[in-house]
Amino acid sequence: MSRVEELRQTLGGVHPLAATKVKDHLEPYVAAFIANAPFAVMASSNAAGDCDASPKGGKPGFIKVLDEKTLLIPDIGGNRLFQSYENFESNPKAGLIFMIPGMAVTVRVNGRVRLASAEALADRQVQPELYYTDDNSTLVQGVLMDIDEAYFHCPRAFQFASLWDTDTIRENAGRSIKSLGE
Repeated sequence: MSRVEELRQTLGGVHPLAATKVKDHLEPYVAAFIANAPFAVMASSNAAGDCDASPKGGKPGFIKVLDEKTLLIPDIGGNRLFQSYENFESNPKAGLIFMIPGMAVTVRVNGRVRLASAEALADRQVQPELYYTDDNSTLVQGVLMDIDEAYFHCPRAFQFASLWDTDTIRENAGRSIKSLGE
């Protein structure tokens, strides 16, 4: 028996609601959440299993729902490490977790990606949709994700972390990175 099977047997199996929530497409309420999300984290790994998690942000809806099976993630100029894109060269699978500040649930999407050039995005009239811009805020390329799984994820992690607590947010807003080690 695998460790996962052992855990499921010991803990009572998959929760009935969890067993039916994973879909192979975007249901309307999941698509609406994505259209209102200003932040996502994209996870990838290369063929050797080396992982990367890259934050993505913009105005709500900056990640486009093209249809119930496809997302378009614009790539805005950044640090030029291109770690996710190196991973995609050997492993086209990726995962996204979408967040809306103050909301305790998230949306998770997993699928297979293919890159789209900046020119192809210009043909679709895709522009950076950002609150903050600088000289590097240009559209480099895009990622088209063909969806394998999409679903809401429960609020427990946010509750455990008290992530959206406004007192903590106010306190941290005045802190520097240097102060974290003090």
